[in-house]
Amino acid sequence: MLEELLSRNEGKTLEFKENSQSLQKIIQTIIAFANTAGGILLIGVKNETKEIVGLANILQEEEKIANSIADSVSPLLIPNLQFCSFRDRDILIITVPYSPSLYHLKSKGEVAGTYIRLGSTNRLADAHIIAEIRRLKEHTSFDQLPDCKYSLADFDFELAHKLFANAGKTFNQAKAKSLELLVDYQSETYPTKGGLLLFGKDREKLFADPIARMIRFEGINKNSAIDEQENRNPLPQALEEILVFIRRHTSVGASIKGIKRDEIPQYSPMILREATINALVHADYANHRSPIQIAIFDDRLEITNPGALPFGLSLDTAISGVSQLRNKVLGRTFRELKLTEHWGSGLKRMLEACEEQNIPLPKFEELDNFFRITLYPKSTKSIPSASWQKPIFEYLKKHENINAKSAQEIWQVTRRTTTTRLKEMCNQGLLVDISTSPKDPQKVFVLAKHRK
Repeated sequence: MLEELLSRNEGKTLEFKENSQSLQKIIQTIIAFANTAGGILLIGVKNETKEIVGLANILQEEEKIANSIADSVSPLLIPNLQFCSFRDRDILIITVPYSPSLYHLKSKGEVAGTYIRLGSTNRLADAHIIAEIRRLKEHTSFDQLPDCKYSLADFDFELAHKLFANAGKTFNQAKAKSLELLVDYQSETYPTKGGLLLFGKDREKLFADPIARMIRFEGINKNSAIDEQENRNPLPQALEEILVFIRRHTSVGASIKGIKRDEIPQYSPMILREATINALVHADYANHRSPIQIAIFDDRLEITNPGALPFGLSLDTAISGVSQLRNKVLGRTFRELKLTEHWGSGLKRMLEACEEQNIPLPKFEELDNFFRITLYPKSTKSIPSASWQKPIFEYLKKHENINAKSAQEIWQVTRRTTTTRLKEMCNQGLLVDISTSPKDPQKVFVLAKHRK
C-alpha cells in the first residue's frame, strides 16, 4: 500500500506531511477530503521529496490528531487511522471517507469554516459551493430546482415535441414532469433550471452569458484568433452547432482503396461527440461566470467546462468508469433524446476508443473550478521512450520495485551511469524513488502512478 501511495503525487485525494506540527492545516485537509472526494493523508513523509522520515512517537501523534478531529470538526467525522512501518520508521496513514455532510470547523461555523479540495490545496468553500453541498445532502441537483421567475410560456414545447419525435418518442406535459423539465411548486407549474437549459425560449432573457464560446486559434497558442463564435441555443441544438464549428476548423484527410475514397477526419467523430456531451451535461450551470470553452489549435483541441468533477468523484475513479451526474435532468433528457447511448463514464469510453483506433490518448485535467479534456489529432505521434528505459519497465511489470543494483545488472553499465539514468527517469515522472533520505543506500524505485 505504501509503495502505491508514494508512486503518486499530491493531489485532490492525497497529501504528505512530514510531521503534525501544523495541526490546524491537517484538520483543514481532513475536512477538505471529507467534503470533496475523500482522501488519504500520510504523516511522516516529506511532501516535496517523499522521503520517509517517520514519527518518533506514533501512538502519541495518533491520539493527538484523533482528539483534535473530535474536538474541532462538525458534524462527527470518523476517519480511519492506521500505522505503517518502513525500515523502523513509523508512518501514520489517515483515510478520510467522502460524505456530503458539509464538514466544517466548529469554531468558525459552516460559512467561514468549510473547506474543499482543489488540486493539492485546501480552499474555503464560497456560498456557491456550500449551496451545492447542501443540495447533495438532499439528493437534489441544481437543474432539478424550479425557476419561479419564469412560466410555462418560457418553455419551448414546440422544440421539445420536435426533438422527441426525432428520437421516436412522444412528448407532453406529463412526460415533461416525469423528466423534471417541469415541476409543481406551491400549486403552480414551473420550468426547472434544467428544463430552461434544454428547452428555454428566449436565451438572451434566460441566460446573460453564452452556453459555449468557440474559438479557432492560429498556431499552438492563444495569441491570434482566426474565428470566434458564441452559442446561446438550447443544449441539444448547441451540441450539433459546436460539432459543426469543430468540423469546419479541423482538417479531413483521405484514404484511397481501389476506386473508393474514404475520408479520415483529424479527430475521431465519436470521441469529439463524447467529449462535447460530457462538457454540456456535466458543466456547473449554477456558476454563471464562465461558459463552456472550445479552443482549437494546430496541435490539439481543448474542451473546458466550468465545474470540476462532481463532489464524491476523483479523476482516477472517473477514468475507471464510475459516473456521477452533476445535472440529473440534463443527463436523463439527453438519454431520452438518444444523444447518449450508455450510462456511465464517457471518459473511460474515450480512452478505450483511442486505444482501439490507435490514436493519441486524451488528457483529462481538473483546473481549479474547471474540467478540461484535451484531444490530439490522429497524426500526432507519441515520443517513444529511450531504449534503455524499456527493460526497467519490463522488470517492473513483474516486480513491485527495483533497486540500483538490479538496474545496473540489467543495463550492464557503471554504477555512476545507473545512478544518472534512474535520476533522469525520476525527473521525467516515469519512476518514483522510495527512501529515507537522498543518499539512502536501500533506496528503491517504483513505477509512477500514471505509468501503471
